[in-house]
Amino acid sequence: MGKLLIVGTVAFDAIETPFGKTEKILGGAATYIGLSASNFGLDTGIISVVGGDFPQEYLQMLRDKNIDLTGLEIVKEGKTFFWSGKYDYNLNTRDTLATDLNVLADFQPVVPDNFQDCDFLMLGNLHPAVQMSVINQIPKRPKLVVLDTMNFWMDNTMDELKEVISKIDVITINDEEARQLSGEYSLVKAAQIIHEMGPQYVVIKKGENGALLFNNGDVFFAPALPLEEVFDPTGAGDTFAGGFIGYLASTSDVSFENMKRAVIFGSNFASFCVEKFGTKRMENLGQQEIQERLKQFKQLTQFEIELTH
Repeated sequence: MGKLLIVGTVAFDAIETPFGKTEKILGGAATYIGLSASNFGLDTGIISVVGGDFPQEYLQMLRDKNIDLTGLEIVKEGKTFFWSGKYDYNLNTRDTLATDLNVLADFQPVVPDNFQDCDFLMLGNLHPAVQMSVINQIPKRPKLVVLDTMNFWMDNTMDELKEVISKIDVITINDEEARQLSGEYSLVKAAQIIHEMGPQYVVIKKGENGALLFNNGDVFFAPALPLEEVFDPTGAGDTFAGGFIGYLASTSDVSFENMKRAVIFGSNFASFCVEKFGTKRMENLGQQEIQERLKQFKQLTQFEIELTH
């Protein structure tokens, strides 16, 4: 099993969807990635920053999931990063109501000694300069480096983002971001252009329409599981990324065939994440539930067909 290091936000979110709203709850890319990856029994650590207002109970919950918090800086006099958003009825579009960077504004990540030799590195959605700083601190290149990013960084720090993209193995972004990054509408062409920027593998997330995996002309598609109830899509992409890299780290196999399985695992965890607000569903996920839903994915995607010659 590989050692996994996750870089990203640990944050507060306030969310409004057509099905309800929350006050400040636990959120952040690293939180969702960590909770998802924790299902594989890995040696996992998080690099992030929170303020003195961050509750001890959240820290304890992460520790109880065997997530190492040595790399989580606590700025006693500071406030934790806060994001607030409101989703439309279709849950695919949202408006950001507030983004308070707070302690994240001056965050200088430090890779802890016990994760300098990480085998797998997950660069969650953050400023590209922070992502690059972590890459530069690790003396021996990890077996696999995965990057997640978003349109905000494409709008504001494209040059820095492209520099980070040139250093990674896998990028996970949604379809809208893939089109923006590449300047191409066709996702096949978009993946080709992004591939030329550096990553060997391109994963394009399509929300309720599944996910695509591209590698040197090979393509794999994983559907999203049709769900009766979807409450909150916040963190689903990060949960996908956590399941994806968690599976790869647990098998230490980064072949295209194994990446296909990793995409299914990522989609599986994302399907749980959306069933409750925030991280609640991921905090109490059982192995039996995970296996049962994997069976559903298998039934959804497997078929036999006679091909005439």
